[in-house]
Amino acid sequence: MWSSLNEWLWQERFWLPPNNSWAVLEDRDGLVYAHPQDMLMALPLALALVAVRFTFERFIGLPLSRWLGVRKQTRRPVKPNATLEKHFLMEGQRPTEPQMSLLATQCGLTLRQTQHWFRRRRNQDRPCLTKKFCEASWRFAFYLCSFIGGISVLYHESWLWTPVMCWDSYPQQPLKPALYHWYLLELSFYISLLITLPFDTKRKDFKEQVAHHFVTITLIVFSYSTNLLRVGSLVLLLHDSSDYLLEACKLFNYTHWRRVCDALFIIFSLVFFYTRLVLFPTQILYTTYYESIANSGPFFGYYFFNALLMTLQLLHVFWSCLILRMIYSFIKKGQMEKDVRSDVEESDSSDGEAAQEYPQLKNRAAHRPGAAPTDGPRSRAARRMANGHTPAT
Repeated sequence: MWSSLNEWLWQERFWLPPNNSWAVLEDRDGLVYAHPQDMLMALPLALALVAVRFTFERFIGLPLSRWLGVRKQTRRPVKPNATLEKHFLMEGQRPTEPQMSLLATQCGLTLRQTQHWFRRRRNQDRPCLTKKFCEASWRFAFYLCSFIGGISVLYHESWLWTPVMCWDSYPQQPLKPALYHWYLLELSFYISLLITLPFDTKRKDFKEQVAHHFVTITLIVFSYSTNLLRVGSLVLLLHDSSDYLLEACKLFNYTHWRRVCDALFIIFSLVFFYTRLVLFPTQILYTTYYESIANSGPFFGYYFFNALLMTLQLLHVFWSCLILRMIYSFIKKGQMEKDVRSDVEESDSSDGEAAQEYPQLKNRAAHRPGAAPTDGPRSRAARRMANGHTPAT
């Protein structure tokens, strides 16, 4: 059964242009071609990259963050409370107004104490700056090395400057060792990102990141298996050209080097918009959609490959909208404050924030029978301290 399924899956009519067969991609006369089984080497290499990453973050990223003045935020631990912890884990991190009042009554706490507990508990789950710095430093190092490596591999190739050359003599295009090693390294890196994704800092575009990694891995494997290495290498190089700038911008943002961060953010935005919204659709999508079938008819692999590229383009548009929001904030406030995908650290004693989250809760709780008091001595003292007054001694 397995052999029958494998034979059906790898039919030439699915993956190769009409009038071509897998026989033309067999190694002969000293020429080596891409074979799908070559990509299996990416699995152990991905595990090796995970080990290299943790070593890099421990012995390079962490000391570098300390040297640049990145420090862990001081967070006050929450007092153990089984009732609140159960609600936090099972029902949600942000209770509604009635839930907050009920929890305060059940625990014998004031409303403000309950609000502070949830704020501190949420802050405990947020990653510290040193963790973010170490992750960004590893990605910056890889993307920069990958971009430089890609330039060195493709600089003298005709298809880098004239994308239509990607289809010259396709699919009978011999595999060059340097291109194979670069391709394999890129695939291994994205697999390693999927492996470590549950442990990395989760941002608001987590689902889009997962989709991006899956699409990228599928593109790399498919393009290698069908010998679409030339156009695949252009897609990888185009993405690497802006990725390292984004990670560098994050690094300087974490170290509070505002001017450098702002300058890098402007450069990154220009490069991102040009490569993802101009070059990608006008050069990559155009050549794969029109020029690829100029000398042959369309086939399943043609539609599948273009569908993956279009999915990437939709993700480009999504992230472009996020960048435009950051640019708007940058113009309005004069500096880039934060990544819009990141959560903000909540203050433990932010009465104004509590009022915004629960604007009518205090009055409702005060008049509800059995509700916890919100205007006791401890609440008044906390308000005076929040307003800048110190308690009398």
